[in-house]
Amino acid sequence: MLTIFGQKQQFCDGISRRSFLQIGAFSFGTASLTLADILRAEAGGIGVSPVGAGSNRHKAVINIFLGGGPPHQDLWDIKTEAPAEIRGEFKPIATKVPGIQIGEVFPQIAARMNKCIIIRSVVGATGGHDAYQCTSGWPHSSLRSLGGRPSIGAVAAKVLGPVDPSVPPFAGLAARTQHVPWSDAGGPGFLGPSYAAFKPDGPGMANMTLHGISVETLADRRRLLASFDSLRADLDSSGVYKTMDAMTERALGVLTSSKLVEALDLRKESDKVRARYGDGKPYQFQYDGAPTANDHLLLARRLIEAGVRVVTLSYGRWDSHSENFKLVRDHGSKFDQGFSALIDDLDARGMLRDVTVIAWGEFGRTPRINKQAGRDHWPQVSCALLAGGGMKTGQVIGATNRLGEYASNRPVTFGEIFATLYHNLGIHPEMTTITDPTGRPQHIIDSPVLHEVV
Repeated sequence: MLTIFGQKQQFCDGISRRSFLQIGAFSFGTASLTLADILRAEAGGIGVSPVGAGSNRHKAVINIFLGGGPPHQDLWDIKTEAPAEIRGEFKPIATKVPGIQIGEVFPQIAARMNKCIIIRSVVGATGGHDAYQCTSGWPHSSLRSLGGRPSIGAVAAKVLGPVDPSVPPFAGLAARTQHVPWSDAGGPGFLGPSYAAFKPDGPGMANMTLHGISVETLADRRRLLASFDSLRADLDSSGVYKTMDAMTERALGVLTSSKLVEALDLRKESDKVRARYGDGKPYQFQYDGAPTANDHLLLARRLIEAGVRVVTLSYGRWDSHSENFKLVRDHGSKFDQGFSALIDDLDARGMLRDVTVIAWGEFGRTPRINKQAGRDHWPQVSCALLAGGGMKTGQVIGATNRLGEYASNRPVTFGEIFATLYHNLGIHPEMTTITDPTGRPQHIIDSPVLHEVV
């Protein structure tokens, strides 16, 4: 990476002049890509947002991954008629929608049930302790030989491109967890690393900092490019200089723009707003997973406002093999505050109809409580909570049997949920394809939308 230190310019790590386009290189997954690379890739996209670039309103998704597998029967599907060894400690409470009850740990969400949708019958989990199905809608095995299926954020970046040239369309907020798959923002799959999530931590943010040089100096393109006379001559002789120059100029625009940096600065928010979200501290039951970082929910709203289309974050560590009820009381009460604040915030800003929020995990948990007062893995059925996106809210979709063992009514697949998320983004799931490395068009999902909500 080229590092600029005031009036003195130097190349670190022995990188040649040909690497000068790596100014402001972001960290995408395991690869370090230049902004110019990313912008070139985006220039080859197959569509633009119906709202249009530069619009103050755009369709977006906030995907909250409850890593570890939350217990469905202790959140949104309380089993009052089951025996004690299955029912557990929690009682149901009424919500704003008559006839819908949820767990007692979520009184604020209950008061906003008219703006939410509960799916109690998510099926098809492969049982992996990772976010893959919750970010892509596909199992790991699908197109694995080609690099795997791209996540919804990568697809949105490819199909719709950026809302604002200075803001990446796909962002992942989760810091790296000890169990790494729980902090996966969703991979680019066969689309390649150009479409991976921007992660505003570590190298990603460090590379957005100008060390001792003013924006005015950096923006002086002639002065910057004067340092690369030999490269410029090579490019001119090959006839591609003008194209490269335009992409580099856009990359410099991202680097010098304050929009993304400001979106990530929570100090811009009032103390009152930040207090409504809370910070989710003290972090408990975290172990090898994500913290209950309520401020990430606020950051997600700010990033969407700035122009990001898909924000993924990992909230808490729900792998409750022991002390399940203590964990749910801790994580659940914090999530209740943060999720409710996010819904209110989006609504107050006129964004809720355009932004779909979903919270879910990779699978459910066993009906029977184990000897450690925990629940073990149960991929047979799980749950999801959705809000916004212009959907028909205030309803429950699906049901499990009396013991919470399996979907007894209206099983819902990951694919159906993703078809709905794509629909809400303005992408037609039935018609949209993306080309894989072999040149073959691949459907982004192979399921219909949830007819109950659209």
